[in-house]
Amino acid sequence: MLRSLQVRDFAIVDRIDVEFEAGMTVLTGETGAGKSILVDALGLVLGDRGSAQIVRPGAKRAEFCAEFDIASLTAVREWLGENSLDEDDQCLVRRVVNADGRSRAFINGHAVTMQQLKAIGEQLVDIHGQHFHQSLTRRPVQRELLDHFGGLLDERQRVASAFEAWRDVADTLAGLLADDADRASRLEFLEFQLDELRALALEAGEVEALAAERKRLANSGRLAEAASKALALLYDGDEGNANSLLADAARAIDSQVAVDGNLAGVAELLETAGIQIAEAADELRRYAETLDMNPRRLDEVELRTDAIAAVARKHRVEPEALHDLLAKLQSEHAALANADARGKELEEQAAAARERYFELAEALSERRKKAAKQLAADVSGAMQGLGMPGGKFEIGFERAGDADARGHGLDTIEFLISANPGQPLMPLSKVASGGELSRMSLAVQVITSGGSSIPTMVFDEVDSGVGGGVAEMVGRRLADLAANRQVLCVTHLPQVASLANAHFRIAKVSDGKATRTTVKALGAEERIEELARMLGGVEITKTTLEHAAEMLAEARRKRA
Repeated sequence: MLRSLQVRDFAIVDRIDVEFEAGMTVLTGETGAGKSILVDALGLVLGDRGSAQIVRPGAKRAEFCAEFDIASLTAVREWLGENSLDEDDQCLVRRVVNADGRSRAFINGHAVTMQQLKAIGEQLVDIHGQHFHQSLTRRPVQRELLDHFGGLLDERQRVASAFEAWRDVADTLAGLLADDADRASRLEFLEFQLDELRALALEAGEVEALAAERKRLANSGRLAEAASKALALLYDGDEGNANSLLADAARAIDSQVAVDGNLAGVAELLETAGIQIAEAADELRRYAETLDMNPRRLDEVELRTDAIAAVARKHRVEPEALHDLLAKLQSEHAALANADARGKELEEQAAAARERYFELAEALSERRKKAAKQLAADVSGAMQGLGMPGGKFEIGFERAGDADARGHGLDTIEFLISANPGQPLMPLSKVASGGELSRMSLAVQVITSGGSSIPTMVFDEVDSGVGGGVAEMVGRRLADLAANRQVLCVTHLPQVASLANAHFRIAKVSDGKATRTTVKALGAEERIEELARMLGGVEITKTTLEHAAEMLAEARRKRA
C-alpha cells in the first residue's frame, strides 16, 4: 500500500508531505483548489508523461517521491529482485523533472528507465481518472475491462502470439507468390552470375595467398641476397664467421672448466648457441631453395590477381568477399529453384498456424462469454443502488471472420445498458444522460476492480453527476472496496467523504504575490466543518454542522 507521498515544486505546489493509512482516504476542497493535484503527482511518480511546464515557475526541478509497503506483494518483490532493485519490504519510487523537460527516475535509490518505472507503477496503483466514463464508451476499453475482470489476460496473450505466428507465415507466403512473376528472369540472371564465379574457381584464402606470393616474387632478388649474406656471416664464409668465432670461444672456456666449475654454465650456453647457429644456417639454405626467380611465375600471379579484381569490381564487392558471394548466390538460386516446394511447405505452415489461432481464439471467446454473464449480473446488481432501479447491463458479442481476425481474438464486444425498466438495451456510447453514464462508469470500475490484485485504487472524481441517496450508495461501494485494499478518492460529495477512514482537505492560499496549494489532514472537528462546507456552501449554519456530525457518526456505526 501507499505509505507516503512527497511533492516539491510541482505546478503551484511548493512542498507537500502526506502520509497515508489503509482503508479509504478522501481528498476534498473548493472548486479550483486543485483537488486532483495529488493524483496527478502520483501518476507522474509512477511514469506518466512529464514536461517542463509542470515545474513551478522559478524552480529548477519538480520532485516526486512515493513510499510503498510491499511486504504482502509477492509479485512486486519478485520483480524488484529480478531487476536488482529489491530493498527489504519497502519500495521507494522517485521521479525528478527538470525545468528543461529532462526526466530521471529511481527505484530504491537505483536509476531506472521509464519503462521500468511504468512496469512497477502498474503493479502498485490503479488510477481511475475523472474522465474514465468517456473512455468507457470505446469498445477496446470495454474488451480490456472484460478480460481483466475474467482473468483472461494470459489467455489473450497466447492468442496474440498465435496470431503473430499465423501472420508471419502468411506474409512470407504472400511475398513468395508475389515474386513468382519475376522468378524466371531472376533465376536466369543468377545462373549467369554463378557461371562466371564458378569459372573463376576462386578458392578460400586465395586472394590473401596471391598477395603474399606476389610480394615475395617481386622482391625475390633482394630476399636471395639477404639470405646469402646472412648464411656467409653465420656459417659458410671464410674465417671470421659466427660459427668459427663461437667454436674458438667454446674451446677457450672448455679448457678452464676443470680449473673453475663456475664456467660450466657458460660452456653449456656456448654449446647451445652453436647448435642454434647451425640450425639457422640450415633454415637459410632451405629458404634460398624455395625462392622462385622465374619472372613468368610473377606474370601468372599478376594475371590471376587482375582477373579476380575485375570480377570483384563487376559485383561491387572486395576481392576477399567473392567466395562468400558465391555461397550467397547459390543459396538464393536454390531457394528460387525450389520455390514451388517452399510454397507448399508455407501453405501447410500457414494452415496449421491459422488452425492454432482459431482454436485458441474460440476458447478465449467462450471464456469471455462466461465472464461477461458474471460481469453483467454484478454490474446490474450495482446499478440498483446507484439510482437506476430496474436497470440492466449486458455485454453484446459479434464474431469476426478470417479477414477481421486480430491479435485480441475474434470478438467485437459492446456494453449495453437499459437505465430504466421498459427501456430497450442500448450501446453505452449512445446513453444520453451524463449522470447515468457516470454512475454506470462507477459501477463498472468498482466491480472490475474487485478482482484486481493491485493494492491501491485511486478514484479521481468518478462520482461526478450523482447526488442524494445515490451518492451515499457510491460511498458505500467505495468503502466496501476499501475493506481489502487501499482506496484514495477525490470527491465533491459529503456522502462519500463521510464514509472515509481518513480525510484530507486541499486548499489554495495566496499572500498576494504567489499562490500555492496545501494539503491538510483533518481531525474529527475539522472533518465536521469540511462536511458542513460541502453540504451548505458559503454560509455554514448550526443545522448544517449538526447534519455533518450526524453523517460522520452514522458512518462510524456502519464501519463498526
